[in-house]
Amino acid sequence: MDAKSIMDSVKKYFSPSEFLVSQAEAEASIREGVTFRGTNIIILVIAIFIASLGLNTNSTAVVIGAMLISPLMGPIIGLGLAVGIQDFALLKRSGRNLVAATLFSIITSTIYFLISPVAEGHSELLARTSPTIYDVLIGFFGGAAGIVALASRSKGNVIPGVAIATALMPPLCTVGYGVATMQPHYFLGALYLFLINSVFIGLSTFIGVKLLKYKPVTDPNPQRARTVKRWVYIVAILTLIPSIFLTYNMLRENRFSLDVNNFVEKECHWPETSVVSVNTNWHSNRPSEISLTLIGRTMPRDSLVQALTSRLGYYNLSGTKIAILQGDMTDGVKNADARDIYQTTQSMLASKQAAIDSLQTVIDGGIHTPAGDMLPEVHAAFPGVRDMGLTRVAVALNVADSVRNVSTDTLNVALVTVEGGFPAQERARLERYLAARLKLKSVSVVVMPSADLPR
Repeated sequence: MDAKSIMDSVKKYFSPSEFLVSQAEAEASIREGVTFRGTNIIILVIAIFIASLGLNTNSTAVVIGAMLISPLMGPIIGLGLAVGIQDFALLKRSGRNLVAATLFSIITSTIYFLISPVAEGHSELLARTSPTIYDVLIGFFGGAAGIVALASRSKGNVIPGVAIATALMPPLCTVGYGVATMQPHYFLGALYLFLINSVFIGLSTFIGVKLLKYKPVTDPNPQRARTVKRWVYIVAILTLIPSIFLTYNMLRENRFSLDVNNFVEKECHWPETSVVSVNTNWHSNRPSEISLTLIGRTMPRDSLVQALTSRLGYYNLSGTKIAILQGDMTDGVKNADARDIYQTTQSMLASKQAAIDSLQTVIDGGIHTPAGDMLPEVHAAFPGVRDMGLTRVAVALNVADSVRNVSTDTLNVALVTVEGGFPAQERARLERYLAARLKLKSVSVVVMPSADLPR
């Protein structure tokens, strides 16, 4: 098989001509979706309420359901078709309906968030406030899939998939949240994301119409058509520029996080101190910050900060500020994870200390002084004592001659060997002497034969 045959086979696989509907049929489908009256408006308002509930409760499933219900894509695709076939009446109608749908959506979501008892911005909301070049690509390729599906006989699940991928509803709900809570950053970021989606869905639709070679509507003013196309490209470029800047900052922030992780992993190791938490604050126009939470032996803060700062340049972190949190973490640490680790560690240490104290209590009742250290002084006071051993033994006590009433006790015992006799009076005196010397309640002296006491 030669190269030409291979190329012909590939073209055959990708050729859409056998699967496309006529231009009139595709146009009729798109024009029908542009209309925003009656049930379409009602469905839009309901979808906005559902999406707002999903964002408010941080439920991804609910938000996806709202995107499937929403009819917002109709006017946007209508704008792309209108520019592509130079139908300026359709362009005006699509633009008017898109503005109306946007205002209805913002008003509805604003009302919801004004009356909602939960005013906290959850992760799904926050994700809609920092659009990047990736959102531009999602909008563009989503619109491309949409126009191909609308021009095809077999539409399948493409349009619902495009609605989910481009996510037109959540940004509008977030705009309403920003208005209701008076937070411009939510309002502007989410509105920009909606603008990106709308512009690039429309742009890819326009390009798709051109590639499908749809015939334009007869227009007596070709200059007007060229002007409209020029403005389409200008708006697309102006919309794209801020996203490039935001993407650049996002990549810088990600690089900063990776450098910080590398720095902490290689530089923050100490024998008796561990890093339990690392918090970073990246800033594009001023020094960024690293906050380290330490647990263990307290180290000199200023010397530690100076030492770590001197190493930042090796990790592309020059100029970054370092803050150290250590010591009494229950008062100084706001990080919940670090505080939990500290409290768990304290609990473990308390348990270990209790065991040590328990064992110490047992030891405290025993004999600490080695017999060898005491033998010279005992021999001086009792010349007959030749060898001596000190020990502690457990004994069983039989109470009232009943086997069931047996209990145990411990005795401090001194085992001695003596030269000559050792009268009972002398043994009692030795017992009192040893008890006083060892600070024990009592000591029992047992005289052993010379051969029985180990040397």
